[in-house]
Amino acid sequence: MKKRIVNITATLIAGLFATAAFAQTPAVPAKAEAKHTKEVANAEAKETKAVVKADAKEAAVAADAKADVASAKADAKATKAKAHHKASKAKAKAAEDKAEATAAAAK
Repeated sequence: MKKRIVNITATLIAGLFATAAFAQTPAVPAKAEAKHTKEVANAEAKETKAVVKADAKEAAVAADAKADVASAKADAKATKAKAHHKASKAKAKAAEDKAEATAAAAK
């Protein structure tokens, strides 16, 4: 009887080891690993492309801002010149009117 229990126990243990050996999940197939690597590389490339695009956009905005500032400065200069010209004209007219008034008062 003892021998029979030992044999049954040995068979059960051997069965467990055999089941454990064959029930293991296979390693990640090479094809799936390659696909994963490709997807990661594509994601990194897209990220890099987006970063470069954002940097270029930022540089363009900065260039536009500089152009806008230069344009604004030119506009301001023209406006100041126009205002100065108008003021000079008004002063000349006022001086002329004063001279006429003084000449009329002197008569």
